[in-house]
Amino acid sequence: MDGTLFHQFWLCFVPFFVAVDAIGVLPIFLSMTEGIDRKTTRSIILQSVVTAVFVALAFIVVGRAILNLLGIKVADFMVAGGVLLFVISMSDILRAEKSQRALDLDSLGAVPIGVPLITGPAVLTTSILVVDSYGLLLTAVAVTANIAIAGAAFWFAQYLYRFLGRAGMKIASKIASLLLAAIAVMMIRKGIFSFMGLPM
Repeated sequence: MDGTLFHQFWLCFVPFFVAVDAIGVLPIFLSMTEGIDRKTTRSIILQSVVTAVFVALAFIVVGRAILNLLGIKVADFMVAGGVLLFVISMSDILRAEKSQRALDLDSLGAVPIGVPLITGPAVLTTSILVVDSYGLLLTAVAVTANIAIAGAAFWFAQYLYRFLGRAGMKIASKIASLLLAAIAVMMIRKGIFSFMGLPM
């Protein structure tokens, strides 16, 4: 991968890394799988990763077509998506814990771990904005890589939790949410500049 391509991939990778926030959702995963045997937990992780990748890639492929069908311009989506990401990030920063949902063990990996904990509003909004800047291939690779990282974090969840501790994981999650807020502001700025015909 040459320098320019690597730089583009990195710029594509980072927003997804922040949006997925594997460290932030790790405590929820631990609480959801508490008391479940290791073999079942691994099946849940696999189900969650497959579901998250499928939903994210499907949205990357059809997202643009949906925008065109509805007559929504990229600048419109950048502003709306930026506002949404900002609200999500502020909610995560101000809330003591990420919200938990009612559980169904049969579909726990798919819902709510795969969607919306891994591939949620932040990832879907980021994907349609990133694909416009860096193309389908880089976006698909970046989002898949980040979901795989989340799966690896879940796989070694107990070890990560022991290493970082409850306080360390909270701090990491808040930092990720703050970065997401900054990215959201950047998206809003670029959308407004696009409306005004100004360079981004």
